[in-house]
Amino acid sequence: MTTLTFAFSRAIGRELQPGDEIVVTRLDHDGNVSPWLALVERGVTVRFVDIKVPECTIDMADLQHQLTPRTRLVAVTHASNVVGSIPDLAAVSRAAHAAGAWLWVDAVHYGPHGSIDVRAIDCDFLVCSSYKFFGPHQGILYGRGALLQRLRPYKVRPATDEGPSRWETGTQNHECLAGLLGAFEYLASIGGAERVLRPALEQAMDRIRRHERALVARLIDGLQQIPGITTYGITAPGELEHRVPTVSLTWPPHRPEALARWLASHQVFATHGDHYATELITRLQLVDDGGTLRIGIAHYNTASEIDLVLELLAGFRG
Repeated sequence: MTTLTFAFSRAIGRELQPGDEIVVTRLDHDGNVSPWLALVERGVTVRFVDIKVPECTIDMADLQHQLTPRTRLVAVTHASNVVGSIPDLAAVSRAAHAAGAWLWVDAVHYGPHGSIDVRAIDCDFLVCSSYKFFGPHQGILYGRGALLQRLRPYKVRPATDEGPSRWETGTQNHECLAGLLGAFEYLASIGGAERVLRPALEQAMDRIRRHERALVARLIDGLQQIPGITTYGITAPGELEHRVPTVSLTWPPHRPEALARWLASHQVFATHGDHYATELITRLQLVDDGGTLRIGIAHYNTASEIDLVLELLAGFRG
């Protein structure tokens, strides 16, 4: 996804003029920030949309404030890879298009947790990476056909200038494409089908979403019972549909790395640090504290595993 975004940001940059503006958010992974910051050298201005804390959701009023007649593109995440927040993308799309801007959506972290519908979002571009939904490390991009044909890619001279293939820089990665089909077949099987059809994939993602929501509710509730732990993002039981089951926490004076090592010593994997979400960790003033401890839930996790994590944290000996 990051490679694709850099490639397209360069191509989009060909159409921009000094003083044109791109809007990004402080909720995003840096893979959806740095490719746009790279256009500053062309004279483009990058404006940041703030977030609401502690729920870590996009401040829609600030989005409206950042949009101007010079806005050419809005880049936003489908779900935060740190705190799990899911923006109201349809509302972001309406605001962006009302300003005459394109909407670029980073769906990498949302991919394993819900169905992606570019028509419902009404986005102009959407990027993903199949490793997140149990496939190979393959970048995926959706773009409106007219835009894919309008923009000029950086490519080798013999490459075709027709259709999506004009965006390939060389021979396609056929092994990853085969693995991508395997990932879709796996998801379809969760939906109770042998063939890869959208209804089966939607059924699979619905099952996954309901299972994961129960697990993240169990995790958040348990974390709130441990004195001193701060859980970031949406935590209200009635609002969990607006997040994916990725939970970040801090527990002063314990460093996130120490907590992650404690869990790892008991065969539980969690990550620590900024998780490539530089703007978010800076906004939360957690840079000097080592970022957050991030606990990610997937459809193959169980309630007993959630209970084990809670038990281990409650018994932490730093």
